[in-house]
Amino acid sequence: MTDHLITTPFGARTAAAEVLDGVDLTGKRALVTGAASGIGRETARVLAAAGAEVTIGVRDPAGGGRAAEEFFPASGPGTVHATMLDLADQSSVRAFVDAWRGPLHILVLNAGVMAPPLQRTKEGWEMQFATNHLGHFALATGLHGALTAARGARVVAVSSVGHVNGEVLFDDINFEHHPYDPWAAYSQSKTANVLFAVEASRRWASDLISVNALNPGRITSTRLGRHIGDISHSPASFDPTSTDVSWKNIEQGAATSVLLAASPLTEGVTGRYFEDCNEAGPHQPGVRRGVAAHALDARHAARLWQTSLDMLAAAATTV
Repeated sequence: MTDHLITTPFGARTAAAEVLDGVDLTGKRALVTGAASGIGRETARVLAAAGAEVTIGVRDPAGGGRAAEEFFPASGPGTVHATMLDLADQSSVRAFVDAWRGPLHILVLNAGVMAPPLQRTKEGWEMQFATNHLGHFALATGLHGALTAARGARVVAVSSVGHVNGEVLFDDINFEHHPYDPWAAYSQSKTANVLFAVEASRRWASDLISVNALNPGRITSTRLGRHIGDISHSPASFDPTSTDVSWKNIEQGAATSVLLAASPLTEGVTGRYFEDCNEAGPHQPGVRRGVAAHALDARHAARLWQTSLDMLAAAATTV
């Protein structure tokens, strides 16, 4: 991060399709996780409309295939196809990585779960950390060679304003010794998304891979909030001075992801955190905007990277 914040002509009300108006992605290959519905699906649709060949990683290949057939035909010159990918299952992630061939120009780490009752993977990992961070970490690092081959790839990590509520709990990531708090677990997983971008941008700069994180806003009518009831009440103000996170529809919610994934305005930008299509400033207490200092801490980012490698290595030895 620098003192100079990157700005664009776009904002909270901008739709994803507007961001890529006139942009040609012909010849580019993209992968979007969690794209069977919600902002992931809109992200994939807009990338395909601009000409990209898009793979959507989905837990339900049948449902994902229907989404590709029913939703994407009007996308434009690009193509969309669904492939099995369960981020909470490391064997599924490894199989996906092993099957990938050729360069990968755009990787959007979009899938996620929010505040479910306590669930654990077969490794004993808490489900939100396992899905929102570890699954994406294993996917991105596993596809590093494909990203490098693209010579200018972009990786986009969809985080949340929820990251401001908590750091990564390095002493008890999986809530084995403390009572499980679904929101604390969600916050640490979203902080992990930002820390991943910080460390990956440092490690992969020489490979010409840009890595950024973002807050998409609070999106109405998606499945992310299925564990917490209806969150689609009247949106808060979109005014830039509002202290509340921006409420958005799906088309607006995908805009910042698309901006970082493919807009010429963010070419070469890396290691940043965006919201409402602009780089976010520092988080201020009591304000539901900005990026928390703990999510940009280089030491925490390096520690999380090594911790993640260690967790994945330990799991691999038990297979």
